[in-house]
Amino acid sequence: MAKQNVAEQFVDILVRAGVERLYGVVGDSLNPVVDAIRRNSAIDWVQVRHEETAAFAAGAEAQISGRLAACAGSCGPGNLHLINGLYDAHRSMAPVLALASHIPSSEIGLGYFQETHPDQLFKECSHYCELISNPQQMPRLLQTAVQQAIGRSGVSVVALPGDIASRPAPDKSIEHALVTSRPTVRPGDSEIDALARMIDEADRVTLFCGSGTAGAHHEVMQFAERVKSPVGHALRGKEWIQYDNPYDVGMSGLLGYGAAYEATHECDLLILLGTDFPYNAFLPDDVRIAQVDIRPENLGRRSKLDLAVWGDVRETLRCLTPRVRLKNDRRFLDKMLKKHAEALEGVIKAYTRKVDRHVPIHPEYVASVLDELADDDAVFTVDTGMCNVWAARYITPNGRRRIIGSFSHGSMANALPQAIGAQFTNRGRQVVSMSGDGGFTMLMGDLLTLRQHDLPVKIVLFNNSSLGMVELEMLVAGLPSYGTGNLNPDFAEMARAVGIHGVRVEKPKQLAGALEDAFAHDGPALVDIVTDPNALSIPPKISAEMVTGFALSASKIVLDGGVGRMVQMARSNLRNVPRP
Repeated sequence: MAKQNVAEQFVDILVRAGVERLYGVVGDSLNPVVDAIRRNSAIDWVQVRHEETAAFAAGAEAQISGRLAACAGSCGPGNLHLINGLYDAHRSMAPVLALASHIPSSEIGLGYFQETHPDQLFKECSHYCELISNPQQMPRLLQTAVQQAIGRSGVSVVALPGDIASRPAPDKSIEHALVTSRPTVRPGDSEIDALARMIDEADRVTLFCGSGTAGAHHEVMQFAERVKSPVGHALRGKEWIQYDNPYDVGMSGLLGYGAAYEATHECDLLILLGTDFPYNAFLPDDVRIAQVDIRPENLGRRSKLDLAVWGDVRETLRCLTPRVRLKNDRRFLDKMLKKHAEALEGVIKAYTRKVDRHVPIHPEYVASVLDELADDDAVFTVDTGMCNVWAARYITPNGRRRIIGSFSHGSMANALPQAIGAQFTNRGRQVVSMSGDGGFTMLMGDLLTLRQHDLPVKIVLFNNSSLGMVELEMLVAGLPSYGTGNLNPDFAEMARAVGIHGVRVEKPKQLAGALEDAFAHDGPALVDIVTDPNALSIPPKISAEMVTGFALSASKIVLDGGVGRMVQMARSNLRNVPRP
């Protein structure tokens, strides 16, 4: 039997770790690894057109599957293209292993063609970043990288020179059982008891939830019922906590809606559950705050805490709920539910007024129709910018849908690449890329990736021929819009030219039929929808300081627009409020 080389051993370890595919662009320094994949039936090479797409796709796959995903780039410029997508994966806590292949090991440090230092360049966007400079480091170094990515929920980067990858793997190399899942962690009894005392002493408790509540919906609802707490959420918490939630008071943040802001400021105890919500200007500074998080570095990073609790949200609540005294006073909860419903009723009118006849098409109308027609288990990938607004306000979570975006890193061009990774996890599941024309055109070359791999991704393109969020920021700052306009082609015609189903929609009455046809199409599809660039109205009290950098200091609602089916949810929750 032929002796394994380092590349073959590298690929075998990825397979053992559960990696099913490696996204990337081939290149000379990567050739040994790509060839090892070619000869290994347990793993696939996914060719993309840009390495940034590879990293975004791997990050999305990891978020959808909950397993380790991987990407690769050839030496120098090739692996540098990974960096933005890896930043996003790392900040989204997605377990991703990135292979940064390197120049010949004998030339490192000598200014060789395409020389960079990936073991230094990727340190800020990874938990672990090391160079394999000797075959004897395999497989221990790669196993360590795998376990860092999985155990700490983030990125690991391994730099591997092409000549090292071609060398024989070491004899009697140490291969151990890999950690491929994370444990649950509960706090100590003293912290749980301290939090229980704070809750028992408080008259008005509010919960504010982030992505750390994934898998803890039942426990959050049970706890909210016990302490009669309104439940608000950050954007990354929306998919996990908003559905089947009779205590829902909406979302806080620049894109927020409803009564979440009031609920967090009018309570006397705010409990932050699994959220590293970065906009501390939205958080109160005059109420007691407790925070529960699995990552100790998140505790107290955004606000001054009265109690920090290190633990998994679900396990913490399972231990905490039986220890807190049942509260029977619903006055604060009912007040917030009423405020939430009133706030949504106030903005729904702007959306419903002749919106189905407005030309150019209101993007709110597009998002609302999309929400109605999409599958109950659809995955939505959402471009940064105005598409974040439409997803936050119109995509209705139900416990089965997923919403993926660059919600922490805030990168443009994320939706299409993330849709690629999401679709590879399950070709039979509906994946919808909510793309803006600015983000879509930035990595538009990977439209060809859909065609090449026959991925049935549906691109819903909100085409307002502008960088809408940037125009909004300029408007509020009192500046004329400049450099924000896009001269766009007919994207549907372009899609058809490369063999993808494409249709252009310019009138509202065409919309539903176009989406239904795209969803029914057996393959990739693009719906190019010409939308109104002036769809948003800004309340006059908003200042430039409140919008620039996504910081809000004095107002609870920034963007005045519709809220889709959330108003029905709020009305339904009002049934829980006792009548006088």
